Amino acid sequence: MFERGFLIDMDGVMYRGGELIDGADEFINALLARRIPFLFLTNNSQRTRRDVATKLVRMGIKVDEKHVFTCAMATARFLARQKPGGTAYVIGEGGLLNALHKNGYAIVDKSPDYVVVGEGRTLSSESLERAVQMVAKGAKLIATNPDPNCPTDEGIRPGCGAIVALIEAATGIKAFSVGKPSPVMMREARKEIGLMASETIMIGDTMETDILGGVQLGYRTVLVLSGGTRREDLARYAYRPDVILESVADLIRPPSRLEEFAPSLNREDDTPLDIATWAAMRPESQRGTIHAERRAGPVF
Repeated sequence: MFERGFLIDMDGVMYRGGELIDGADEFINALLARRIPFLFLTNNSQRTRRDVATKLVRMGIKVDEKHVFTCAMATARFLARQKPGGTAYVIGEGGLLNALHKNGYAIVDKSPDYVVVGEGRTLSSESLERAVQMVAKGAKLIATNPDPNCPTDEGIRPGCGAIVALIEAATGIKAFSVGKPSPVMMREARKEIGLMASETIMIGDTMETDILGGVQLGYRTVLVLSGGTRREDLARYAYRPDVILESVADLIRPPSRLEEFAPSLNREDDTPLDIATWAAMRPESQRGTIHAERRAGPVF
């Protein structure tokens, strides 16, 4: 039994722009064939999980909406726990509005419990002015994610982090951010597919979100260089991924290093565990099997 699962970033890991990254579809097909749990994570709050799944299917990745977890979903669930049946003024689009409604929230334009900021093309000076006034009067400020910009076919446009920074500057009040690398989203996603921290592998192309979030929660982390991070960039960071790969294709094409960096433990707690501790815990009969497994071919 493959007693671990994957949290997977999308842009830069599965695709770049409108192009599928080599081996991405093979990797997901292998997970599906082996019934290995996985979840796509996105800090884009614009689209519903069904919208995201449809995009992936059209690119050749055969998944269902249950395989998608968005920062909008994480935000809505967080607010529902904090204040069930609350109200929100929203700067954002369909994915965020849909998630809030599904979690029992009403969208209002006066006296909200929360001002919730996402991203999208519907931003206006009027909506920003309202948000600033509401926060100044006591509404709690929530950011769906900290990303300063969003990639588009034409380049980049302001993201949630940039929009919420304006409201923060105007009011002097800091937003609470829910999306990656926040433990709120990272833990919620893990629980969504029934994993423990020691069984969870985070695959991403961004050190500031995917890898940082995984490191903070004790997940195994795999950085792929198929997106926006280069190997020489790592010198800037105080933390490192467990393994660096050119792309997810390296996880299914020999030689693979996944067994070395993602041990299966079947532990009952949720505490981080480093590789040295794991190696010491392995039964004597299993020590030294890693390289034999690697020679045998791909992980899957």
